[in-house]
Amino acid sequence: MIDARLPLALDSDGLAVPVEGMIAVFHPSADVDLDRLPQDRCHIIQDFKPAYDAWAAKGFSVMRSTRERYAMSIVCLPRAKAQARAMIAEACAVSDGAVVIDGQKTDGADAILKEMRKRVTVSGPVSKAHGKLYWIASGAAEFFADWAQGPALTDGGFWTAPGVFSADGVDLASALLADALPEKLSGQVVDLGAGWGYLAAHILTRPAVEAVHLVEASSIALDCARHNVTDERAMFHWEDATTWEAPDRMDAVVMNPPFHTGRAAEPAMGQAFVAAAARILSANGTLWMVANRHLPYEAELKIRFSDVEEIGGDARFKLFCARRPVRRRR
Repeated sequence: MIDARLPLALDSDGLAVPVEGMIAVFHPSADVDLDRLPQDRCHIIQDFKPAYDAWAAKGFSVMRSTRERYAMSIVCLPRAKAQARAMIAEACAVSDGAVVIDGQKTDGADAILKEMRKRVTVSGPVSKAHGKLYWIASGAAEFFADWAQGPALTDGGFWTAPGVFSADGVDLASALLADALPEKLSGQVVDLGAGWGYLAAHILTRPAVEAVHLVEASSIALDCARHNVTDERAMFHWEDATTWEAPDRMDAVVMNPPFHTGRAAEPAMGQAFVAAAARILSANGTLWMVANRHLPYEAELKIRFSDVEEIGGDARFKLFCARRPVRRRR
């Protein structure tokens, strides 16, 4: 984590926090400690709603994208290499001072370091806690301009962006769920964790659907969805799907919930999606869901719904239809 390596770099390895000017910190996880940086001069650049809200709650200035020049930029590497390169290119483009790169080895910190050394002089690295921190001087924007990448139209005819789930093509689980949705789907429908809008687009082929609420925590993914889903019945919500408050009780929820933030599976995330679906559905509402076959969602579904049925799938994925959410007494 950056809070294990940044103090070492500042204390003994030649990196210094600028005495004035703003500092951009790109995509830090919500649980890291940035106490070595002046909070009043930091902009947290974060488009993932739960992390955005967590940093705002700590009193930091948080924004989805950069808006000005910075005296220093710090990039916390994501897992997706294309996204990491794009963030480094953006940091170089907006920085008048050093650009610091930090990441775990499992997130490609070594590979990015090798690539950067082929282009510019890199200081460091500081190695600790299974990761590395290193930095480059100002004026490197031209050397990384070709790494810049944002939302773009793919050969498949849809918009995606680096780091967005299933950026290279249609997710197989979502395709399986889309094929299983009933033709008579109707009323107010929620695509919970909508991504770049594949499922929502399929839902909107049903004429009896009054509205589809696309609820997505990634601002970039939601921007892509706005390109991919142009039906006027679509409504876009940049929100944490597990806490989003629907404007009214919904008739149906359709979802392919995420199940990890790092490399290890975290079934609690999908279970939180199940609980959220039960909370926002009407008394006679229906959940349509796909999940990896090894994930333990059955118990949570049976707690939250009166009628749970596995309706198909394949060797990798299972499909569920759950009806009549259970209303718990407060």
